[in-house]
Amino acid sequence: MPNDTPHLLNSIDTVLAAWSEKHGLPRFRTQQVRNWLFKKRAAGWDDMTDLPKALRHEVAGEMQLWSTEISRHTQSDDGTEKLLLSLADGGQIECVLLRGKARRTICVSTQVGCAMGCVFCASGLDGVERNLTTGEIVEQMLRLQLLLHDDERLSHLVVMGMGEPLANLDALMPALEEANSPDGLNIGARRITISTVGLPLSIDRLARANATYRLAISLHAPNDALRNQLVPVNDRIGLAAIIQSADEYFNVSGRRITFEYVLLAELNDQPQHARELAQLLAGREALINVIPYNPVAGLPYRTPDMQSQVRFRRILEDAGLQVRFRHLKGDRINAACGQLRRSQAGSSRAGNGLGITQI
Repeated sequence: MPNDTPHLLNSIDTVLAAWSEKHGLPRFRTQQVRNWLFKKRAAGWDDMTDLPKALRHEVAGEMQLWSTEISRHTQSDDGTEKLLLSLADGGQIECVLLRGKARRTICVSTQVGCAMGCVFCASGLDGVERNLTTGEIVEQMLRLQLLLHDDERLSHLVVMGMGEPLANLDALMPALEEANSPDGLNIGARRITISTVGLPLSIDRLARANATYRLAISLHAPNDALRNQLVPVNDRIGLAAIIQSADEYFNVSGRRITFEYVLLAELNDQPQHARELAQLLAGREALINVIPYNPVAGLPYRTPDMQSQVRFRRILEDAGLQVRFRHLKGDRINAACGQLRRSQAGSSRAGNGLGITQI
């Protein structure tokens, strides 16, 4: 496919409208294409059998449907499937399908790499190369949907893959509109979660847009001194600003905020850390999602022992906070964000220390 052809998924309605006008087509043709992409799970133009064959051939030469190639597809015994996608410019990203008893959750990336610098995360070990386009984000959703069986449908979306979603809001917001739209994937806003280290200006922008997606903020520490060590970008932000913006987003959206906390042995898992965290979040309608660290080869961090995990949880619950310990999924297929990409490159540092779960 020539590189100068427009990528349909970057702006579906705009591109389809221009295509229809060029060929003098009735409006229902554009809706047919939408239905094939989002409802009937077409893998290519040839699958869209209610379009005339000559028109399918013509549109294939004028519009780019897929801009990525599947470099690797891995599957786990628990139903988790992961795709490593190669981009046109040589970059690679990852996306994941997670199967639960009733849920079918997809996890997508928003950047090639990440600039936030979390010390235990593989996604950011090499920094950020670039933002993904809207089309590249939507394409992950559609490629993952193609992995479903006929009797399955997507129920949840988490923007929790490679990159910092709130650093790429211009591309992410239109992509989420396609996920949420009845003409798109029709995933309800309350079943769409954006995961972020906490960028107050971008959280404020979501609030001004009256967004009602769920927000998961990765804290990993209860005070600025420790968080500056674990999440270096925090020294330019600070926890107070993050909490203030989170409170405002809750007031606007009505969605309970989730605070993620990776538990690292003898670093942020001590009783005083739990007490500080309880004080930081006291009185808020929030969920604390605690994630015991998943060891990464070449990094010095360890998983806390079970006694430390139980103690940490008890302190939070005794303080009246809602707590959940995350169940890891897909660890046998490098499902953690950044893990498969780095293993493909032959890195000994594969892994992000988190793992993947259903939200």
